[in-house]
Amino acid sequence: MSTEAVLEGLDPEQREVAEAVQGPVCVLAGAGTGKTRAITHRIAYATMTGVVSPQRVLAVTFTTRAAGELRSRLRLLGAPGVQARTFHAAALRQLTYFWPRVVGGEPPKIIESKIGLVADAARACRLSLGRTELRDIASEIEWAKVTQHRPEDYPAAVVKAGRRAPAEVVDIARVYAMYEQLRRERNLLDFEGMLELTAAVLTEHREVANQVREQYRHFVVDEFQDVNPLQKMLLDTWLGDRDDLCVVGDPNQTIYSFTGASPSHLLDFTREHPDAKVVRLVRDYRSTPQVVGLANGVMEQARSGRHRLELVAQREPGPEPVFNEYDDEVAEADDAARRARKLIDEGVPAREIAILYRINVQSETYEAALAAAGVPYVLRGAERFFERPEVRQAVIMLRAATRAGADAETDGTGLILTVRHVLSGAGFSDQPPEGAGAARARWESLAALAQLAEDMAADNPKAGLTDFVAELEERAAAQHAPPLEGVTLASLHAAKGLEWDAVFLVGLVDGTLPIIYAETPAQIEEERRLLYVGVTRARVHLSLSWALSRSPGGARHRRPSRFLSGLTGKTATHTPARADRTKRRAAKGPQPCRVCGRPLTAAVERKLGRCEDCPSELNEELLIALKEWRAQVSAEQKVPAYVVFTDATLQAIAEHSPESMEDLARIPGIGKVKLDRYGDAVLTLCGH
Repeated sequence: MSTEAVLEGLDPEQREVAEAVQGPVCVLAGAGTGKTRAITHRIAYATMTGVVSPQRVLAVTFTTRAAGELRSRLRLLGAPGVQARTFHAAALRQLTYFWPRVVGGEPPKIIESKIGLVADAARACRLSLGRTELRDIASEIEWAKVTQHRPEDYPAAVVKAGRRAPAEVVDIARVYAMYEQLRRERNLLDFEGMLELTAAVLTEHREVANQVREQYRHFVVDEFQDVNPLQKMLLDTWLGDRDDLCVVGDPNQTIYSFTGASPSHLLDFTREHPDAKVVRLVRDYRSTPQVVGLANGVMEQARSGRHRLELVAQREPGPEPVFNEYDDEVAEADDAARRARKLIDEGVPAREIAILYRINVQSETYEAALAAAGVPYVLRGAERFFERPEVRQAVIMLRAATRAGADAETDGTGLILTVRHVLSGAGFSDQPPEGAGAARARWESLAALAQLAEDMAADNPKAGLTDFVAELEERAAAQHAPPLEGVTLASLHAAKGLEWDAVFLVGLVDGTLPIIYAETPAQIEEERRLLYVGVTRARVHLSLSWALSRSPGGARHRRPSRFLSGLTGKTATHTPARADRTKRRAAKGPQPCRVCGRPLTAAVERKLGRCEDCPSELNEELLIALKEWRAQVSAEQKVPAYVVFTDATLQAIAEHSPESMEDLARIPGIGKVKLDRYGDAVLTLCGH
C-alpha cells in the first residue's frame, strides 16, 4: 500500500491527524467519529514515510479487545510490526524481560484478583467480612494504589477526594496495610504494583530506561480521558524528556473516575505541552442524525461545557428514537423482547441488537423475557469465548487442517469453504438447531468462527487458512472475541467502545440513572455521560424506556431519569400521590407466620413475618445492596450500622421487597423517623 493510499478516504480532520506524524498531538474525538481509523492511518503513514519504524511504535489501549483491533487494522494497512498493548501487558513484558538483569531471583507471581489476599488480610486484622465487603475493600485498595496513596495516607485521601468509603476508613487502612505486608511476604504482585515497579526499574536503572526509550520512540495512547495517575506516571517514565506522543480521547465519555481515572490529563494536555497540535473529530459516521441529535441533547444540559464535542451526523436520516413508559419492569422487559424479535424478523441480525442497563442485577428480568420470546442472547462478561470447549476444539481442528495442506486455496471463497468444512467436523451446519439450549449455544460459537472467516475474506481476498488460524490465535491471546449471534445484554460501562444497529436503553429512572449513590455535582455529571455513552452505541434504532414500579401491581412512584427532561416529548417529573407514610395495619392479636400460620412471639420472628425455621423467599442481591447502602450511611453518619437498620430488618426488607412507603411501614422496627430518613433510598434499592 502506498503512502497516498493510506490517506485516501479520510475526511479532512482525520487526514490532519494522519499527517501529524510527530508529537505532541491531542485528538479530541467524539463518539463514532473514526478515531481508531485516524490513529491507525497516522501510525501507518508515519512508518511508510520513514518517520519511525514499526518496531519503534507503542500504541497503548485499555482493553485487550481494543489492542487486538488495533493490531488487526495495522496489519491490513501494512504496519504489522507495531506493538499495540494495554498498559499492564506492556509493563509486564518489560518487567519480565529486565527482571533477571536488575533484580534477579524468582520473579513475583502476578495475582489477577485481590479478593483472596484481602480476605487473608482481613482475618489477620480480626475482621469478619463477607464476599461483598471483601470485593468493595479490594476496589478501595485498587483506587488508593492507582492514585498513589499509601495505607497511612488513605483516610485523609478519602476525605480530600469526597469519596464514600464502603466501610470504616480506619479498618480499610488496616486491611490495606496488612494486604501489602502479606503480598510482599508471599512474593506476589498485583496489577497496580506491576505498573509501579516497572516505572521504578526505569527510574532507578538508567541503562534499562535508555534501552526502553531506544526501543519505543513513538507513543499513541487511546482513551486518554481514562488514564489514572499511576498509568500517567508510567507513560511519563517511558517518554523521558521526549514529547513524541499522540493522545486520543473524548471528554464526553469520561465514566471511570470512580476507579481513579482522571480526564484532567486529556483536558490539560495543552498546558503540559503548549506546542501541541489539537485536532477535533466531530463528524459522526456511526449514527443517524436522529441518534446524534439526541446524544447532543443529553450533553447540552451538562454543567461543564469544557472541550465538549458537538457531533455532526454524516449518515442518512433514520427512525426517531422511541421513548416508552411502562407500569412495571416486567412489562418493560417483555416489550423490549417483543420488539427485538420484530427487528430480527425484519432482517436485523441478533448480534446487532443490544439491551443496556445501569447495573448488572437488572439483566435477570431481560434474560427471562428474551428466553420466553425465543430470542437468543449473549450476556456480556460471562464465560470467555476462546475458553469454550467447542471453540478450543475448533481451533485445534483448524490448526491441524493447515498442517494437512488444507491451505491450498488462497482466494477468499476458498477460505470460507475450507473453514466451514473443518467446522462441520465439530458439529457446525448451515442451519441452527431448534431451541435455545446447549446445542444452540455450541452452534452459535462455531457460527461466529465461520462469520469471522467471511469477514477476513472480505477484507483480504487472498487470505488463506494459515492467515485465519494466525488471526484466531492472536485474538485468543488478546481475548478479542468475534460477535456471537444473540442479543447482547450488558451494563452501560461494559458497552463502552462497542456499537450495534439497534440499542434498547432500559431502566432509565432516577435512583438508577443517576444511581442513588451519585450525590455530588461531579458524580451526577458522570452519570449523565454514562447515558450519553449508551445513546451513542446505537447506529440506527434507539429505544429509551423506564418503568414506574418494579413489580406488576406495585405502587407507581418512580420518576423518569432527570437526564431525559425536555428530550422525550413527555414529562420527566411524574410524581404520583403516595400513601400516608405513617399508616399501618391495625394490630389484631399476635401476628401469624406468613408461611405456617403459627402466632409469632419472638421479636426477630415478628420482624421477619415468619418463623425463623420456615422457608423464605430471600432476594439475596437486594440484601447485599441493602447492606452496602447501610455501610455507607453508617460511615457518613458516624454511627454503628445497627443504628441505621438491624440485620433482621434488612433481611425482612429483602424478603418482603416493599413497593411503597405503606408496605415499608408494615415491617416492625421501621417507624416514622426512619421512613422519613431512609424510606426513599430503601424503596429505590428495592426497585421502586
